[in-house]
Amino acid sequence: MHVLVGGASGFLGRHLTAALRHRGHTTTSLVRREAAADDESRWDPATGQVDAQVVEDSDVVVNVAGSPTIGNPYSKRWADALRESRVTTTRTLAEAIAASPGRPAFLAGNAVAVYGDHGDHPVTEEGDSRGHTLMGEVTRAWQAAAQPAVEAGARVCVLRTAPVMDRESEPLRMLRRLYRLGAGGRLGSGRQYFPMVSLRDWLAAVVHLAEDPEASGPVNLCCPETPTMAEFNRALARAVGRPAVLPVPAPAIRIAAGPLAEEVLGSVNLVPAVLLDRGFEFRDRDVTAVVAAGLAGAR
Repeated sequence: MHVLVGGASGFLGRHLTAALRHRGHTTTSLVRREAAADDESRWDPATGQVDAQVVEDSDVVVNVAGSPTIGNPYSKRWADALRESRVTTTRTLAEAIAASPGRPAFLAGNAVAVYGDHGDHPVTEEGDSRGHTLMGEVTRAWQAAAQPAVEAGARVCVLRTAPVMDRESEPLRMLRRLYRLGAGGRLGSGRQYFPMVSLRDWLAAVVHLAEDPEASGPVNLCCPETPTMAEFNRALARAVGRPAVLPVPAPAIRIAAGPLAEEVLGSVNLVPAVLLDRGFEFRDRDVTAVVAAGLAGAR
């Protein structure tokens, strides 16, 4: 199988490309400079330009491109980049797939912020999207950008990704430093559900979806047993061998995080129902396993 990858130079894209090749697949990475190797192809999502033949020659197209989610929450420039970097890349690939006679499958990146605050209620892929948070609005526009491929009859999976826990990525890299300094603690009440997934399960799940010709629609990429923020706090503190006794109250989070505060304080008791129904086997099913795998850099 040949896979075209948008965002291949980023954290998830680099590891996904390696995982696909390990499974025996070939890949082409989309780059925004002149291609320097046979497995690269230049594109310009800002102007909607991508090589139509490269798309046609692919069995699956994956998009995990996007500007960093860590930034100044009060910056309009950062917020605009957060949205446009995801929407333009997704739309460019969706339109290219729609125009392609072969219509390769499309695995379109997205995030669990699309659901909004659902309290304690378990949320599967059939859950509704609610609220008007910054990331909630971004994820809706992000998913809508994939619609041309859906309407053209391509197989489309929307990768509703929870925070991916790995020592190389945020938020675990930042939190590990804080906890080791003894400055860790729960955020808000701690009762809110906080979905997450280990990097190795995220990679295996995306490869699974690429290889499964019947998988389509939204897919929750999260561990099967979503922890509360307090449970995550305890698991990380135990793993680094340090106490976590400095809780951050909700009012302070709202001041510091601004438009992103409700992403932290909201609760999504997420369930990866599609993956479980399609026979995917998680290696890291709960918060203790996810944190351990993340800190170990398990692939």
